[in-house]
Amino acid sequence: MRKTSRVGVTGHLNLTPPTVELVRADLRQLLRPPLVGVTCLARGADTVFAEVVLAVGGALEVVLPCEGYGDTMVRPEHRPRFEALLEAAATVRVMPFRRPGRQAYEAANRHILHTCDLLIAVWDGQRTGHRGGTGAFVAEARAAGLPVDVRWPAGAAREST
Repeated sequence: MRKTSRVGVTGHLNLTPPTVELVRADLRQLLRPPLVGVTCLARGADTVFAEVVLAVGGALEVVLPCEGYGDTMVRPEHRPRFEALLEAAATVRVMPFRRPGRQAYEAANRHILHTCDLLIAVWDGQRTGHRGGTGAFVAEARAAGLPVDVRWPAGAAREST
């Protein structure tokens, strides 16, 4: 019997609709049970990852950066998917913060970093200099010795901000 892999995710929030489908197809080819997918359940890459984890028969662990995260930080158009995935999660961990902020997000990222066997980064490779961005998390994971698998399918793009 194969050991259960713990796979975390980081990635862009602003994937174009065609990119969502490219990433979904890519992750369906990559992810195989037994696995636990660990995600903060942000819109974009995290949500696609969570849906694929469940679709392939994996277990979902959600790491929320703070209390009330869903009520304060989830956009109304994303709320139905967020709530459905939260309900489907085998485990929900809430970081010990009352409000969202840099420390809360960094704590959630550290949890993923220190509890996973692999980090999947749905990332175009562009560094923004943003301390909490995907590029920064990838660099932190690599510095800690966590294997990182960068996924950016041909034709993928981000929505302009």
